[in-house]
Amino acid sequence: MSRIWLPRRRHLAEGLGIDRRAFLAGSLRAGSAAAALALAGCDSRGPRAAQSLLRSAEHWNERVERKLFRPGTRNVPSARLVPAGAKFPSYFIANEMPVWDEATRGVWHLEVSGLVARPQRLTLDELKKLPRSEARLEHFCVEGWSAVAVRTGVRLSDLARHVGMSADARYVDFQSFDDDYHESWDIESAMHAQTLIVYGQDGELLSPAYGAPARVYSPVKLGYKCTKYLTRIAFLAERNGGYWSDQGYEWYGGV
Repeated sequence: MSRIWLPRRRHLAEGLGIDRRAFLAGSLRAGSAAAALALAGCDSRGPRAAQSLLRSAEHWNERVERKLFRPGTRNVPSARLVPAGAKFPSYFIANEMPVWDEATRGVWHLEVSGLVARPQRLTLDELKKLPRSEARLEHFCVEGWSAVAVRTGVRLSDLARHVGMSADARYVDFQSFDDDYHESWDIESAMHAQTLIVYGQDGELLSPAYGAPARVYSPVKLGYKCTKYLTRIAFLAERNGGYWSDQGYEWYGGV
């Protein structure tokens, strides 16, 4: 599902110094592609044309978003506050919630591997000893809702320095213990200053409902890209697909 959010992206482009005329021209091209897509569905070539146009729109989106969210760009603001006593949405009920059970699985570790000089297997205590980052960040769901929470964890960029990430790493794959769920990201979004490996939320350790013991989170990605129940982070030279992106969702998944 290729998603073109032109007003938000135009605003960000202007704030980051990207040429407005060039940005709008590209936006119009992407919009035209989306319009053509609707017409292509009525053609005898509909499915094939639709696939091609979706890929074109997605590739254009990805090029723009790589510029918007490259390392060193400004932070993404979160203006809305959570009302007192409000809880971040969770769709799990108690008997369906993935829980790391040390009695059967042993001590939880976060494996960091791939194109790194110093592969690691970090316990939660070891992860918490790395430089701590905390920020009030907004979560955007592909279904249209958003919510704000205070996230506590380690910047992925700090973790990357800790393990000696190779300059050849262009993608990062996040693996879950929940039925081998995973999603891969571009390196630009992964190294954004607000991309965190989260172990706390709203002043408490992360609970199973929100991805304990740890999860990846960034306000520059839609929720389905933010893998919960992390057990492995792999720095890669090639993209590795993902649970939802392999089923037709946009791979980039940017906000």
